[in-house]
Amino acid sequence: MLFDLIIIGAGPAGLTAGIYARTRKLNTLIIDATVPGGQLASLYPEKAIENYPGLVQTEAGALSGNLVNHAKSMGCELREHERALGIENAGDHLRVRTEKGTHETKAVILAIGMGLFKPRKLGAKGETEFEGKGVYYKMPEKETLLGKDVIFVGGGNSALEMALLACDNSGACVVHRRDLFRADEAIVERVHSSNIETMMTSEVVEIRGKDRVESVVIKQGDKLIERKADAVVVNIGTANEPEDMTRWGVEAEGGLIKVDTDMCTSRKGVFACGDAVAYRGKYKQIVVACGEAAIASNSAYKFIKEPYWAETHK
Repeated sequence: MLFDLIIIGAGPAGLTAGIYARTRKLNTLIIDATVPGGQLASLYPEKAIENYPGLVQTEAGALSGNLVNHAKSMGCELREHERALGIENAGDHLRVRTEKGTHETKAVILAIGMGLFKPRKLGAKGETEFEGKGVYYKMPEKETLLGKDVIFVGGGNSALEMALLACDNSGACVVHRRDLFRADEAIVERVHSSNIETMMTSEVVEIRGKDRVESVVIKQGDKLIERKADAVVVNIGTANEPEDMTRWGVEAEGGLIKVDTDMCTSRKGVFACGDAVAYRGKYKQIVVACGEAAIASNSAYKFIKEPYWAETHK
C-alpha cells in the first residue's frame, strides 16, 4: 500500500501532524517504537500541564490520551511497538523500513523527539544497583511514595513538578547542582511556597541501602551529608543514541535535525518537527512542537499535492 504520508513518532508533534494531515485528506500512517503519547504518557502521566492554551490545568497522560483519540477519530492509522530503522528512496517515492517490514509513502514527517527514551544518569555510586529498588527515572505511582522520604534530583520543570506532585503526602527534597533552578518562575514560586526542601549547589554522589534505597550521600560544597531516603527520582534530562538522529539521511546540527522555516529537512520529501529539530531560537515546549507539526504537515501536503496556490519543495 502506498501512503500519502508516514509520520515517525506518536508524541504530541507526530499526533498533531497526523490530525492536520487528515484535514487535507492525506492517507496517513503514524508509527511509534513504543506506544502513542510520547514522553507525556511514558514518563510522567500524572504531571500537571498548566501552559497548554485553552486548558487551565490537565494531566500529561490526559493530554496525550486526547491527542491519540483525536488522531484516531480523524482517520490516522496508528501502529505501536514498530521501530523505524531508516528511509530509503524507492523510485518517485520513499520506503520506510521498520523492524516489522516496509511501508511505501510519498512523504515522511520525522517527529521522533529525542529518539528512544534513555534517561541521563547521575553516575552516583549505587545508582545502578538500586535501579527499580528505589531509584526511578520517571514518576512512580504516587501511592508508592505515601509517607516516604523522597529525593528528587534536577532543576527543570519536570523535576520540580514531580516533587510538587508528591510533597503533600511524602517528605520531598529537591537536590540541584546549581544555585538557581532552570524551571519556569511560576513553578519555582510554587516550590518555594510548599513544604519541599531544596538543596542547591549540591549533588547526590552515593545511594546506599541493603535490598532497597535507605539513604543518600549528598555533596554540598566541601561537605558530605548522609540523609535518610526511601526513594530517589532522577530527572536531569534524556540522552539519545547518535544513530537515532543520523539514520534518516538528513543534515543534522548539534545532534538534532536541521530544518528551515517550513520544517523541510535537507532531504526531498522528508520533513521534521518537535524536539528532534534544530533552528535558531528553538524553544522546546509542547505547544511549540504542535505548531511546528502543523507547519510540517502543511509543507508535506504542498509537496505531495502541488496545489496551484502553493510554492512546492520538489
